[in-house]
Amino acid sequence: MTLSVSMARSLDLRAEPIDQVLDHVERSLQAHFDRDTMVRKRRTIGASTDRGTWVRIERRALDRIGVQGWNGTECAARLEGVAQPVWLGSLVWRDTDEPVMWRADETELLPGRPVGTAVVGDDPGLPDEWWQALNASLDALAAQESMRVATPDTITITQDFVTESVRGAFGDDFDTTVELWVPAHADLNWANVTAPAFSLFDWEDWGNAPRGLDSASLWASSLAVPALAERVRRERRSDFESRDGKLMTLFVCSKIFGPDSHPEDPRLGPARRMAEKTVADLQSD
Repeated sequence: MTLSVSMARSLDLRAEPIDQVLDHVERSLQAHFDRDTMVRKRRTIGASTDRGTWVRIERRALDRIGVQGWNGTECAARLEGVAQPVWLGSLVWRDTDEPVMWRADETELLPGRPVGTAVVGDDPGLPDEWWQALNASLDALAAQESMRVATPDTITITQDFVTESVRGAFGDDFDTTVELWVPAHADLNWANVTAPAFSLFDWEDWGNAPRGLDSASLWASSLAVPALAERVRRERRSDFESRDGKLMTLFVCSKIFGPDSHPEDPRLGPARRMAEKTVADLQSD
């Protein structure tokens, strides 16, 4: 019997057997993985190959793919002025047992190591040149045009979603209307950028989003290190001072305060203080 879309199992690929998937990708791409380089996350697997490339494999339920598809890495290959690994090709197939699809994207190797995990606990000590490269790429990205809509955490970002998230956490006594939508990476954190050479990777969720989403996301990823969080705000000052940037600050804070938050999360205090200030700013506009 064919499973309905709603019956797709939620799997953690860090714990599931993956040899069959890896064998299929190796046969199809005619390349072999270096198992020692493998990075396993909740819904993705990545590893280098014997031809000096990187392959990222993702499992996604059909109801999480949406109208625009899930070829973000492929579509990002046309972006100009954005430092990212060169995309080389892809493989997509539907699972024979469940209503999910698999996708493998092959790219050039990263020019450096990821700066850290999604949320860092120590200042990576990045040089000014790194910050200049970050700014150049984010500014170039925001200047592009795209029909894609960002899907942070595989959820399409809409005006209603922004309003629901912000008002659910901070009340409804200020306007939550987004003024400017621009292309964004939509998953900007310290696990998706490299150093010492700057590069931005994992483009599966990019698309149009409220101005400031990427800056706010990187700031939220930095909150456990106050000096780093302040550096992000200083470097991306124009985003944070915009009305949309303030809304995105509250949007990312609403996730930190969400039902899955941990009472000892070091980001809670700084996020709460910034949220209070930001709400006051928006109420006075």
